[in-house]
Amino acid sequence: MAPLPGFSGFPGSGLAKGLAVTLRTMTKKSVTGQYPDTQPDLAPRTRGVIGLFEENCTVCMLCARECPDWCIYIDSHKETVPATTPGGRDRSRNVLDRFAIDFSLCMYCGICIEVCPFDALFWSPEFEYAETDIRELTHERDKLREWMWTVPAPPALDPAAEEPKELAAARKTADKLAATQAAAETDPQTGPPTDPPAAGPTEPKGEEP
Repeated sequence: MAPLPGFSGFPGSGLAKGLAVTLRTMTKKSVTGQYPDTQPDLAPRTRGVIGLFEENCTVCMLCARECPDWCIYIDSHKETVPATTPGGRDRSRNVLDRFAIDFSLCMYCGICIEVCPFDALFWSPEFEYAETDIRELTHERDKLREWMWTVPAPPALDPAAEEPKELAAARKTADKLAATQAAAETDPQTGPPTDPPAAGPTEPKGEEP
């Protein structure tokens, strides 16, 4: 009987090779990370937990509407801001009452962070927030604020990268303002008016002898 395709050697050669690999591996030092004694080396863009920068939140509700899991809960109320100038109208603004994220439902897609137009949500690499009670995985605004202090600083830009549009526009405006001020200082016609010299007491003109 001809041997099956793909099989060669004596019976049990595959088992012998597997045992040889096992024995060879057993004699080497283990490279398993001894967590929690040794903390893992996380990637710079690790998605651990979401932090809230409350001052930037305008209660626009974009994050809650775009969340595919509906795990973001936001409550707010309106307050009237009195006019700051005579004859002006009072304005109304939204005041944040509650901002909570249920991490037992969150699938860490990052859509809420991407759609936030005011940079109020950020990724933190912290991942050690397991709980024995699933209800404790709903983090309220105070807990989300604490995660903000663990958000790493953004990485430096590549030296050959294009300058961000916001910085380019701000730099262009600043350069234009500086050029206008320099021109006003050098050109007396376009410069600010100067005060005339103070007139002192004059002596009466007498007849020449």
